[in-house]
Amino acid sequence: QVQLVESGGGLVQPGGSLRLSCAASGSISSIYVVGWHRQVPGKQRELVASITIIGRTFYADSVKGRFTISRDGAKNTVYLQMNSLKVEDTAVYYCYAPQLGDYWGQGTQVTVSS
Repeated sequence: QVQLVESGGGLVQPGGSLRLSCAASGSISSIYVVGWHRQVPGKQRELVASITIIGRTFYADSVKGRFTISRDGAKNTVYLQMNSLKVEDTAVYYCYAPQLGDYWGQGTQVTVSS
């Protein structure tokens, strides 16, 4: 079974950038859609961005113009490029593919602070 593992989080200043990676243990060519979600304590998990196998993308209004989702089939990886980061972007970020079942990893922490 294909599994997804997040990485790339860290501490950045407001206005900075980070690139998150979602690495698959197998080929992602058969995964119809992969999404990046984020969650903070006391709030529900939020869908940030998603990408399909044909390259169709979706972005939450809060990140439009700042975040870019992409996929590299050769590396079996989905990326989330985050620019112009805000304090409000602080959260644990997860990648998720519905067709793999309701399995969530440990995520990667993104902290935006001065």
